Amino acid sequence: MGTRLLAAPPEGSELKPVRGAPGLPYIGNTLQVMRNPFGVARERYDQFGEVSWGWLLGQRTVTVQGPEAAETVLINRDKAFANGPAWSYFIGPFFYRGIMLLDFEEHLHHRRIMQQAFTQKRLRAYLDAMAPSIGKGLDAWEPARGFKVYDHLKQLTLDLATDVFMGIELDRAEADRVNGAFIDAVRAGTAYVRFPVPGLRWHKGMKARKVLEEFFKSNLPAKRRDGGDDLFAALCEAQTDDGDRFTDEDVVNHMIFALMAAHDTTTITLTTMAYYLAKHPEWQERLREESQALGKPVLSFEDLDSMVSIDMVMKESLRLVSPVPALPRRAVKDTSILGYHIPAGTTVVVPQLTNHYMSEWWPDPEKFDPGRFSGERREDKVHKYAWSPFGGGAHKCIGLHFAGMQVKSILHQLLLRYRWSVPARYEWPLDTTSLPSPKDGLPVRLERLENTA
Repeated sequence: MGTRLLAAPPEGSELKPVRGAPGLPYIGNTLQVMRNPFGVARERYDQFGEVSWGWLLGQRTVTVQGPEAAETVLINRDKAFANGPAWSYFIGPFFYRGIMLLDFEEHLHHRRIMQQAFTQKRLRAYLDAMAPSIGKGLDAWEPARGFKVYDHLKQLTLDLATDVFMGIELDRAEADRVNGAFIDAVRAGTAYVRFPVPGLRWHKGMKARKVLEEFFKSNLPAKRRDGGDDLFAALCEAQTDDGDRFTDEDVVNHMIFALMAAHDTTTITLTTMAYYLAKHPEWQERLREESQALGKPVLSFEDLDSMVSIDMVMKESLRLVSPVPALPRRAVKDTSILGYHIPAGTTVVVPQLTNHYMSEWWPDPEKFDPGRFSGERREDKVHKYAWSPFGGGAHKCIGLHFAGMQVKSILHQLLLRYRWSVPARYEWPLDTTSLPSPKDGLPVRLERLENTA
């Protein structure tokens, strides 16, 4: 199929219709976008500009490229775009009423309560609680050739999520059961068959949701009674100045969503950092020297801002591989983006993953160059939404400071314990069919350092 218009603008309007090459109904460009998002995005931009449409995972979807279009959608000044209907299509059955799936006044109400779980005092407690668990997890790694970084980091972040977020001691079998449920729930979001056929992703996701609900409901009474320094306790105790608190059902919904959001995005970010630090050993040594110069085996809250090199590598890794590759919204009324008519009911997607590769905004975008984020260069300042891995507007990630804190804490301890490398010509096979991850698990040669902190 050739170029087609999404919908005609209202009569007398100066708005332009959105053009696109939709492909086959329902299927459309889904396979191409998942397998080669960068190539498809560039081709679309060159042919149609910032705003185009096509079929994606069974929906007529408008894709908006570049920071100006992203700002229009994410800032959402006229409240034309809603999160809930868009995200619910992908993950609603598995992450029902998570903070990201709420909108407008209800979202603001829940966010005000949830912010009590991310105060500086709470963040300090989380950091102190996770440091020993990070060390224990890393010490258990077995140096070898072919050591799969992604698999080990995922296990570490899952264990931290159950330990620091839940504050519940689980035996290995129970921890694996809960962790497995999170993995199945996440993978279900990009299922091709979107109804519960036994054995397929969607069905596994539905079963996983029930496992997680039962787990949190059974542990909630004790958590409300005993409290603690973990996120589960924080959500149970959170209260605004007006006395608003979460119901038991709210706590369960937010815990399921928060644990998914925390461990998956952190795993992807750390894996990306590990990959590029293996490919660029000069940067790995620079970060290691920074950590060694600190003279401390674990980071304290006051140390976070001083880890400048880790911060630059983290930001460049978030640019190169955005853990949440796309942000969907649903138009709840007729609106416009950059002069294009967007009819009510349209799904609109901001593709973070490919927006960060636009040469119009990023010089030599495929190059790993953490110096972009140095105080002297700050290439991300070319536009407020040129770099936006945490989204923006009212729905900007509420846990972004926690995420940065956790990444720095893990990488600091990792750098002090190990050196890792890959063959000179190795290029990782990045799987973008769901959340981005290496198909091969990122095999490296892992060596333990003699003088560990």
